[in-house]
Amino acid sequence: MPFPVDTVQFEYDATVTMSDGLPLHINVYRPKASGRYPVIITHGIYGKDVLWQTAPPYQAAWEKMSQKLPGLCDGSTCQFMRWEMPDPERWVPQGYVVIHADSRGAGKTPGYLDPLGARETQDYKELIEWAAQQPWSSGKVGLLGISYYAINQWQVAALQPKGLAAIIPWEGAFDAYRDMSYHGGIASTLFSKLWMNTQILPNQHGNGASPFVDAITGGPAAGAAIPETVLRGSASSLLKDMLAHPYDDAYYAQRTPRAERIVVPTLSAGNWSGAGLHLRGNLEAYQQIAAQQKWLRVHTGDHFSPFYAPQSFAVQKAFFDRFLKGDETAFPDEPRVMLTIRDPKNGFRERAESAWPIERTEYQRWYLDANQLQLHQQLPQQGHSASYAARSDGLSFVMPAADTDREFTGPLMAHLWVSTSSADADFFLTLRLLDPTGRDVTFEGANAPAVPVTQGWLRLSQRAQDPARSLPYRPWHAHQAPQAVVPGDPYPIDVEIWPTSIVVPAGYRLVLTIQGQDFSFPHLTEGLFRGSAPFLHEDRDPTLYGGTNTILSGPQQASFLLLPFIPATRQDRGGAE
Repeated sequence: MPFPVDTVQFEYDATVTMSDGLPLHINVYRPKASGRYPVIITHGIYGKDVLWQTAPPYQAAWEKMSQKLPGLCDGSTCQFMRWEMPDPERWVPQGYVVIHADSRGAGKTPGYLDPLGARETQDYKELIEWAAQQPWSSGKVGLLGISYYAINQWQVAALQPKGLAAIIPWEGAFDAYRDMSYHGGIASTLFSKLWMNTQILPNQHGNGASPFVDAITGGPAAGAAIPETVLRGSASSLLKDMLAHPYDDAYYAQRTPRAERIVVPTLSAGNWSGAGLHLRGNLEAYQQIAAQQKWLRVHTGDHFSPFYAPQSFAVQKAFFDRFLKGDETAFPDEPRVMLTIRDPKNGFRERAESAWPIERTEYQRWYLDANQLQLHQQLPQQGHSASYAARSDGLSFVMPAADTDREFTGPLMAHLWVSTSSADADFFLTLRLLDPTGRDVTFEGANAPAVPVTQGWLRLSQRAQDPARSLPYRPWHAHQAPQAVVPGDPYPIDVEIWPTSIVVPAGYRLVLTIQGQDFSFPHLTEGLFRGSAPFLHEDRDPTLYGGTNTILSGPQQASFLLLPFIPATRQDRGGAE
C-alpha cells in the first residue's frame, strides 16, 4: 500500500535483530526528505498492521471516538490508525519518525508471548537503542501511547536505554500488583480474562483463527498459522500466573519499574474515571520517579478521545518538540500539574496547580455514624455498629447536603473498624454523588459508560501496612502474607481509595457505600457495565468472603472517611489570584 502522504517514506514489516537472534517486526514511517529526525516508538501486543476501525474488538470504541471527535480524520486518512498508538500521518509531517513494533510473540513477530515480561522489556530497550543509531535518526527517541503502550514506557525507561529522551505514558498502570492485578489484595479476574481472550491471544503470532487482518496486504495480521499445540505452549497465561501469585512477590517486582531509575523528562496523563487501571499508576509514578523535569495531567471521560483530541496532540507535540528537538520555545512555562475539575452542575474545567497533591489541601475527617448511617465531621459520642450481608447492597453512609459548593480533589482513604462472621472478608468502598432528588450522578468511565466518583478495596487478611511507604492520606499495604482473622473480633483497617476530583454542588450529597462485592448502581440492573466493569473481582470463595460484615463507630472505635477538601481561591470565586 502506498503511503497517502507523498512526503512520507513507509517501510513495511522491516525487522530488527534482538540480542538473542529473534527478528522483531516493525513498521517505520519517516520523512522522505534527507535528514536526521527524532523517533517516536510504540512496541506491544495489539498489532502494528491491524486497522483500528475494522478490527472486531475495537470497532465500537472507534465509532464512539469518531462521534466525539468528528474531525478525527480531517488531517489524516486514518488508514494507519492502530489501537492506542500515535497516528503516523499526523506526526511524520511534523518532522518525526514513527515506529510501530509487534512485540515478541505478537502479530508478525515470532517467539514466546509474555506480555510485560522481562524479555519483552529488554527487546524494547534494544529497539530504542537501534532506532537512536539509524542514519535517519537524530539520536533522540520518545515513547508515546495509551494503556499497554504507557505501562511498558515506565518499564523500559527504568532500564535507561541509550537514546531515550522523553516519555508520555498516557493512562498506564505502574505498580503491577496494586494497579492492575490485585486491588487491595483482591484479584481483578474479569479484566484479566477479557483482556487475554479478546485482545492478547487473538493477535498471538501464528494464531490461524485470528480475526485480525493485515490492513496493508489483506493477509493475516498474526502471520502464518502454526499448529495449535505449539501455539498453546508459546504464550504465558496472565490469569493463571496472577492467581498463582496472590501476594506482591518477585513476579510483580519484575514487572514494576524501579521509580528511582526513571530520569527522563516525563509527561504523565491519568484519568479520574479510570479507577481499576487507568489512574493510580500515573499519579503514583509522578510522585515517585526521579525525573526532575516531570509534568502531570489528569483528565476525565473515555479512554481514547482525550488522547487523540487536537488539543492533546498539541500538548504532546510541544512536549516532544522541546525534549526531542531541543526547541526551548516549545512547552513554555507549563504548570507542573494540570487537573480537570469535575463539577457536575457548572461544568468541568481545567486548573493549573504547582504540585500533587494540591498544596492547599485540607484533609477533613468525616466520621461514620453506624446508628444513623451518616457522615459527620463530629465524632459520634456513643458507640454503635451496623451489619450487612457481604453479598448485598451493603451499607451507605450519607453526608449532609450543604448550602455552598464544596470541592474535594486529591488522594483519599477510609479508616474503619470492622468485624466479620467468616474467616476473612473483602471490603469494597465506593464514593458516590447524589443529586437533590437522591439519584446517582454518574460519570463516563475510561472503560464503562457509567462509573461512580471513585472506588477502593481491601481484603481484611491483607490489612498489614508498610509504614515506610504509607502516608497519612494514602496507606501502603505490604501484601506479603495474610494476617489472621478471628470471626467476630474487631479490626482497624485503612482502605486506600483511588484519588478523585469532585465538586459537590449545594444540595448534593456524597455517599460512602461499603459492600462485600463489586458495586452496581441501583438503577442499572442488567448487563456487564453496571458500575464497576470491567474490573470485577470474580471467583471468590463464598465460604471465606460471603459472611456478615460489621462496621463499628463511636469514640472508642472511630471510623472515618478522609477527604481532600480544596478551599476556594479568589480565582474560583471569579476574581484574580
